[in-house]
Amino acid sequence: MRRGPLDLVRARPETPFEFSFDGEPVTALPGQTVAAALWQAGHLAWRRTRLGDRPRGAFCGMGACYDCLVELDGTPNVRACLAPVRPGALVRTQRGDGHGELR
Repeated sequence: MRRGPLDLVRARPETPFEFSFDGEPVTALPGQTVAAALWQAGHLAWRRTRLGDRPRGAFCGMGACYDCLVELDGTPNVRACLAPVRPGALVRTQRGDGHGELR
């Protein structure tokens, strides 16, 4: 039998909800950050570097490194490790610096 962290602490979270990541539905729990919900869904990278187009995800997990930037509801450069995810949120992979006109 496989038990997860919620089972181990006997947590009774509120009803899960969905948000969108790059057009696909992702399930989240109330109170989760965007990064936590993406990790739970198996997404480890959600930013691409400006130079080299290399994948990035959460690194520090506390908002210091800026590797976890996403576009959240049309706003670029949001730190996924700090932003709470909301029902119906539209999260997209951050490309480069989030400003298409910059090179």
